[in-house]
Parts: sequence; C-alpha cells; structure tokens
Amino acid sequence: MYTRAAATTVAALLGAGALVLPTTAAADTPVAPSAAKPGTPLVVAHRGASAYAPENTFAAIDKARDMGFSWVENDVQRTKDGELVIMHDDTLKRTTNVEQVFPGRAPWKVADFTAAEIARLDAGSWFSPKYAGQRVPTLKQYMKRVSRNKQSLVFEFKKPELYPGIEKQGLRILRDTGWLDRQHVKKKLVIQSFSADSVKTVHKLRPDVKTGFLGTPAVADLPRYAKFSDQINATHTSISAAYVKAIHALKGPHKKRLEIYTWTVNDAPNAVRAARFGVDGIITNTPDVVRKAVRKG
Repeated sequence: MYTRAAATTVAALLGAGALVLPTTAAADTPVAPSAAKPGTPLVVAHRGASAYAPENTFAAIDKARDMGFSWVENDVQRTKDGELVIMHDDTLKRTTNVEQVFPGRAPWKVADFTAAEIARLDAGSWFSPKYAGQRVPTLKQYMKRVSRNKQSLVFEFKKPELYPGIEKQGLRILRDTGWLDRQHVKKKLVIQSFSADSVKTVHKLRPDVKTGFLGTPAVADLPRYAKFSDQINATHTSISAAYVKAIHALKGPHKKRLEIYTWTVNDAPNAVRAARFGVDGIITNTPDVVRKAVRKG
C-alpha cells in the first residue's frame, strides 16, 4: 500500500469447524461501525501512525494512541518456523537491519528466518535513531499491545498465497488473545486482504467477522465480492463518487450496506476529496492531517 518514500506449526492449527459460528447467528451479528458519526469517515492509522514512527511497531501504534486514534491497521506474514509477525514487505530488508545482522542471507525473506532470528533485528533505526531498538512484533505480542491501548484493528493478511493456512492460524491467535468474542467482532475488528481467496477463507471460517477486499473491482463485479466481503477497500486514486455510490447500493454478507475504506490518503486535499465521495473510512499514515481535513470539510 504505502512505503516510507512517501513520508515513509501450521500443523497445530485448529480444525475449521472449531472456528466457524452458525451461519444463521452470524448473519444477525452486528459488525464494526464505519465511523463515529454519520457523514464523517473513520480515520485508520496505517501501520500505526507510520509518518511519525516506524511502521508496524509498538511505537507506531502507541503514537496513534497518543494522537487520539482508536483504529490502526497492520500487516501479517509468517516466519520459517511458523510464527506470525507484523511486517508489510515479504522481505526484512527495508525496515530492519537484517543485512548487517545476517549479511549472507539475501534476499532476506521473512519466510527464511525464524521468529527468534527476527526478534534480534532493529526495526526502528531505519526510520530514526530515536526509535533504535524497536522490534518486529509477533502477532500475539501485537494483539496484546492493541488491547492494552484499547484500540481497534484493520488486520491484513499480507501475501497469503505464500503462507498456506495462514487464515486459520491468524484466526486462532485472534481467538486466543480475546479478539473473536462478540464485543470485538461487533465493534473492533476488520480482516482484509488483496487476495479474494483469502477473504473468502476468512468468511468461511468465521462468517461473523467483518471482512474487506483490497482492490477496485469493476462495478459489474461488485455483487460477486459482496457475497463474502463487507468492504471494498480501494486506493484513493482509483475511486470516484459514482464508484462509491455503486458500492453503497449493495449489501454485504451481513446484509448491511457495503462499505469502502480508501487508502493511502496522506494530505488534506485528497482527504476532503475522498470524504466528499462518501467513503466510510480513510486509511492514512498521517491521521492527524486527515482528521483535521475531514472535520473542516
């Protein structure tokens, strides 16, 4: 979605049946609201407040909390030994010192390193010396921090095609950390992916959970996506008022109006533009800028 250049084992998983709720109950379960008040897009801090602290670290979500933002977004990938970690790229090169710590292991893919090896890496110095020593969180650690911060989460399975079974594994961790109870599912969680198959899998395993597809399907294809996705989360450069209207004209799998969270909006003019289109949420590295812009209109 956005890089700093712009600001900047599975064998132990539960069976699918253990994760699925009855479809009839799920259809009646209210899902996370789109905004604090009608007409104002929800502002989601992308990878935390990632314009101000290193993305996908505790520092980034803590910064979002300190700025008054209750919704954050993250990215989830899997290590060599089956641990889920918070990382956007499928390599560790851009946002850690992996080249210095493990110089002979190019191209430094997440999937080629154990969780213990990744835990040794500095995930903050690339952004600023101020953040030296920040680590790559595991998903378990991250969920505990989000809970402690009393935040809500747009959770992204990143490149799930590289990690068979990651949806079931991620849902198990969410359940074990208390995030699949009724309160969290109702108000505090959205699971999204660029992979339609991944979103379908999440919907099949947990039909009560609110889901989002990352992309801009053709209007004619939207009814197909609305069968398994509550949101169509498109880049802000690809949408129009007419496209947003077409999304809102449909109902998602929970029989609620289909929604759109747009990304990655980091300046006031584009935030106002997206808000005027009627989007339900704006995902941004600069949540303070977007909040101020949409409040002013």
